[in-house]
Amino acid sequence: MKILRADMARRQVAWEPVPPEYERVGGRALIVRVLLREVPPTCDPLGPANKLILAPGLLGGTTATSSGRLSAGGKSPLTGGAKEANAGGNAGADLGRLGIRGVIVEGQAAPGELYVLHIAPGRAELVPAPELRGLGTYATAEALKERWGANCTVISIGPAGERRLTAASIAVTGEGRQNSRHAARGGLGALMGSKGLKAVVLDARGSSLVPLADPELFRRAAKRFAQELIESPKTGKKGSSHLYGTAAIVAAVNELGCLPTRNFSEGRFEHAERLRGETNRELTLSRGGEMGTRCMPGCVIACSNVFVDPAGKPVVATIQYETIGLLGSNLGLGTLDEVAELNYLCNDLGLDTIEAGAALGVAAEAGLATFGDKGSFVALLDEIARGTVLGRVLGQGATVTGRVLGISRVPAVKGQAMPAYDPRALKGNGVTYAISPMGADHTAGNAFGSRGEVGPLAVEGHPALTRKLQLGGAMLDSTGLCLFSRPPLLADPQLTVDLLNGRYGWGWTVADLDQFNRQVLRDELEFNRRAGLTAADDRLPEYMMCEPLPPHNTVFDVPESELDKALAEL
Repeated sequence: MKILRADMARRQVAWEPVPPEYERVGGRALIVRVLLREVPPTCDPLGPANKLILAPGLLGGTTATSSGRLSAGGKSPLTGGAKEANAGGNAGADLGRLGIRGVIVEGQAAPGELYVLHIAPGRAELVPAPELRGLGTYATAEALKERWGANCTVISIGPAGERRLTAASIAVTGEGRQNSRHAARGGLGALMGSKGLKAVVLDARGSSLVPLADPELFRRAAKRFAQELIESPKTGKKGSSHLYGTAAIVAAVNELGCLPTRNFSEGRFEHAERLRGETNRELTLSRGGEMGTRCMPGCVIACSNVFVDPAGKPVVATIQYETIGLLGSNLGLGTLDEVAELNYLCNDLGLDTIEAGAALGVAAEAGLATFGDKGSFVALLDEIARGTVLGRVLGQGATVTGRVLGISRVPAVKGQAMPAYDPRALKGNGVTYAISPMGADHTAGNAFGSRGEVGPLAVEGHPALTRKLQLGGAMLDSTGLCLFSRPPLLADPQLTVDLLNGRYGWGWTVADLDQFNRQVLRDELEFNRRAGLTAADDRLPEYMMCEPLPPHNTVFDVPESELDKALAEL
């Protein structure tokens, strides 16, 4: 394995052997290790001292199912702390097969310059790409695939990233039609844009699967892992994840009373029935779209979809639950066609649909759009596309939008917008938002799937639960495994240990894996501490502690002592 460094100021690339301190980390774990060793914690997130890290997980490039996610990270332009966001698509597997532990992008190109980093087996180069300036992510991917081949993988930013808007995401291409996956959270697209890097092109032709230290152990573990997912009533061919994707939970979240509605002012949406995964499946298949598609090679879950318009033309792949929540119910929009249109516009601009949806909701509360009126929100996204002053405000995310427009109901923690679970009715997620190094990020430890263990409205019991979930999240994000593959891995951690030992021959135990997971979180918390984040940054918005959320009319009232306890026991 190698480290590839791209020095944007010198326009040079260099291959390096993996240093000892990076040998046994990947994905999210590698990102925070690089941050602690190479990035000044108090640096400007959009300045030359910050670094963008692109890394496959430790299992990237293997045949293990669901193991090809790509991690992107750096010091977050939104939170000011350590940030990792990951995406499906082909990039994680390609980087693993190319023998790359991580791509570290440092320095900044000269003002006005824009580059593509092209990587093929054993070689890499920075190529000037002024012709790509201003292009959306879809057109960028099309142009680069035309130049370097239809089978290459493209990691890119849109106009939002070029303009350093802190709601900007990083897009990744994958299998199938209109496929666009996004490492969306934390404003990492703005970090990529600050480097003068428009795209990374991965050409893995001629590469092979990564070597295995113990092929028999790995194959046995990988077979068992895949079989458990196939036989699961949730992830198997008849399971909700495969049939309906992440949208399978719309009805349950709505019934729970924590579905963000009209800028997080209500927890139930009267048109949720029209946004459900079952509705999506019926509508999509009736129009000639696709359900049960894959976002990465070799995945046995296949939870994605290709949503098409009434004429059968692909609009976006895929519509996810979080997007339905933030661009649908949160904006008072009650049809999947409306959500899909806004989803496409955000994807093409290179915007996090969570952050953008939250900012649009704040803008509607300020009177700049009308809840339930899709056209008013399309007009605001057009402001972002045109780069107007208002558009640049909205593109900075919900916190900046609220501050500029004088709105106090801003659903964010550490400057990052909340995903589609209001913490007043799902208090476990509120604990995660508060204490996670990632801020308001459901992938850091989503309590929704564990609501049977601790009651969603309970005040006590959440710290132990969210700690377990955060440790599981650190493991998934560092190995490159998908969140949907979590159940068999958490049920038997030895399964993850066997996959890692089969790949690397480290001789790890379950205790070693647990220590590894804990170290990831401790390192991120330490970077945040050095960056100047304090307990004040962990607090949920004040209105959520005093403004009851219908229909349960509850507030977020988990004591700070409970939050402190959760942190102390990591």
